[in-house]
Amino acid sequence: MAIAPNNQRSSISAIFGSTFLTIFLAELGDKTQLATLLMSAESQKPWVVFLGASTALVSTSLLGVIVGRWIASRFTPKTIEIAAGISLLLISATLLWDVIVG
Repeated sequence: MAIAPNNQRSSISAIFGSTFLTIFLAELGDKTQLATLLMSAESQKPWVVFLGASTALVSTSLLGVIVGRWIASRFTPKTIEIAAGISLLLISATLLWDVIVG
């Protein structure tokens, strides 16, 4: 195994750290965590629920990485940033509309 130069190791650890922290904080208290909590309580088999939930989260993350790599190979970062911004604005507008009308 080749040893990465210092700046490459720090870059890898920075990417890993920011990814971990972002996903960890985003997942705290969300629907997936609450569903996992309920399934664990109902099944009385917390380790089986943990293995199922972990496998599902790893699978969805892998899918995100594969699709993200495919998108990045076809579009510029600026285009992806604009598309993400427009998508978030549309989602926000839809949620706002549901609150106002609903």
